[in-house]
Amino acid sequence: MRLLYSLVWGFSLPFALFRLWWRGRLEPGYRQHIGERLGFYPASASMPTIWVHAVSAGETRAAEPLIRALLARCPERRILLTHMTATGRETGDKLFADVGPRLQQAFLPYDINWMILRFLRHFSPQLCILIETEVWPNLIAQCEAKSIPVTLVNARLSEKSLRKAQRLASLILPAARAISCVAAQSNPDALRLHELGIEQPGVTGNMKFDVTPPPLMGERGAALRRSFGERQVILCASTRDGEEELILQAFVEQVPLLQTNPLLIITPRHPQRFDHVASLLESHSIKYLRRSSLNHEEIAPIGEDIRVVLGDSMGEMYMYYAACDIAFVGGSLVPLGGHNLIEACAMGKPVLTGTHTFNFSEITEQAIASGAAFRVDGALSLFQQAHSLLADKKQCQRMGEAAYNFFLQHQGATARTMQMLEKYL
Repeated sequence: MRLLYSLVWGFSLPFALFRLWWRGRLEPGYRQHIGERLGFYPASASMPTIWVHAVSAGETRAAEPLIRALLARCPERRILLTHMTATGRETGDKLFADVGPRLQQAFLPYDINWMILRFLRHFSPQLCILIETEVWPNLIAQCEAKSIPVTLVNARLSEKSLRKAQRLASLILPAARAISCVAAQSNPDALRLHELGIEQPGVTGNMKFDVTPPPLMGERGAALRRSFGERQVILCASTRDGEEELILQAFVEQVPLLQTNPLLIITPRHPQRFDHVASLLESHSIKYLRRSSLNHEEIAPIGEDIRVVLGDSMGEMYMYYAACDIAFVGGSLVPLGGHNLIEACAMGKPVLTGTHTFNFSEITEQAIASGAAFRVDGALSLFQQAHSLLADKKQCQRMGEAAYNFFLQHQGATARTMQMLEKYL
């Protein structure tokens, strides 16, 4: 089965390279370091290496506390941080700008044997740490052949992903069983991982609770908020394809029924969709501003005729949360599984989420049970609930306090993960 998988990868390679070039129209990072995706790397100093693989921006942010803990625990070793997306690499550049040469970034090659072998020969990692959901059959098989321990941390597995993996059992099960150590985010995740074939996965919690909101983002958020004057602010964060249309239609229908003039911030999850969302705003004749048009330091007052701010920037999510009164976390109005609501809770904001949260089911249910979050069943319900909360300042404040307490209560996953990794260090 792995041979067939490798053949499919080989035949798909030209299409994968074309896709990189195509995405590079909007995200230039995809047209950079192409050789790395094929297993070719520039010469670098040889030193003992711990390899951390974080696919995209979310996994990279989640890995930050662990990487800093590894740097402190292993001062004689280098951290190699690999990615698959340009936004992941850009996020790593920003998060670890202070680290220096002890942290090196690269793109991971495609999961083709000869490419993975070139990668392993070049960097000679002593340990592989995969973040969240990454199980690559050839990568794990080649690590096993070279006696490189493979660990999976901050691991999560939805019911949908489990069923998909089970349909490919002859390919996925050998890879899952070759993983030396698994640290799951929650008990349900651990049970599903065990069902997949991983023996005795541990439960350490979600490392994203250990990420400290950057003070600079709080300051920028306060400056952005001042530019809005006295208007109430609703944030729709990390929205996905199909959601913005629903949100804008509901916004147009609901706002005229209100006596207030709330401001809406929309931050699409993926930067290649910024222009698409701008086109949607224009098609609805909604007057808006793009974040990229505003001065970072001194933001002029935004007129009341501006109804929407389009958050077309990366790495500023905490700023948007700091600037809002209520946050809706996207990916949950349509069946995409949702996104984590930890950043909103870390900034002490009442959280709204849709019904499709299967990627983060336990955290979402716990947040709802603690009074930090509220589930809505559609875009109209989103604005109805938001306006209800905004009209009740005490309830809004209670939810914000509950959200921050929820964030504090779930910290400590990084320390527990480090304990599980200790025998490999």
